[in-house]
Amino acid sequence: MAQQQDPYPLQFSVDYPDRPLDRLSSFFRVIAAIPIVIVLVLVSAGSLDDRKDAQSTAGFVGGIVLFAPVLMILFRQKYPRWWFDWNLALLRFGNRVGVYLCLLRDEYPSTDEEQAVHLEVPYPDAKKDIDRWLPLLKWLLAIPHYMVLVALFLALVAVVIGAWFAILFTTRYPRSLFDFVVGVIRWSNRVTAYAFLLATDKYPPFRFSP
Repeated sequence: MAQQQDPYPLQFSVDYPDRPLDRLSSFFRVIAAIPIVIVLVLVSAGSLDDRKDAQSTAGFVGGIVLFAPVLMILFRQKYPRWWFDWNLALLRFGNRVGVYLCLLRDEYPSTDEEQAVHLEVPYPDAKKDIDRWLPLLKWLLAIPHYMVLVALFLALVAVVIGAWFAILFTTRYPRSLFDFVVGVIRWSNRVTAYAFLLATDKYPPFRFSP
């Protein structure tokens, strides 16, 4: 009997579309996504008016507040909830945009509603769940995942192009391709939660499944 895999703290899924996908929307997807991508870029650039102030105050990596939580965990063993909530909300928004660009869903990405993209990360107890020294090294320990993800994202581009043609001819996203794309995004999210969101000390597994 196969041993059941332990679920990773980050859970990610996308509802498989139970209806035909829109050919016109899929054909012009890159163009249609431009406005929401611009919004995502603007939000990811920092939430303060002055970019320099944002960087010096908290430390942003692609919009995620990183350096300040590292220092708080290191010296105070505390992860302020509002920093965590900001990081999680931004990660969810970015995932909705990514799912739309990958043609997985037809719904235009919302800036705040969950829609069909589900991403959950438990808020960590910094004293019990996070080693105070490990956040200094997580970005380094995740290097093997970076290397794998480069290859996976190259494959993802080819798969999405194949799915694009499938949708144009059949209005359906082949389930095997859908599961692969969702698996790659899930893998990337787990690495982000570990190395940058600092939500868990559990090392990300090398697998597509939850």
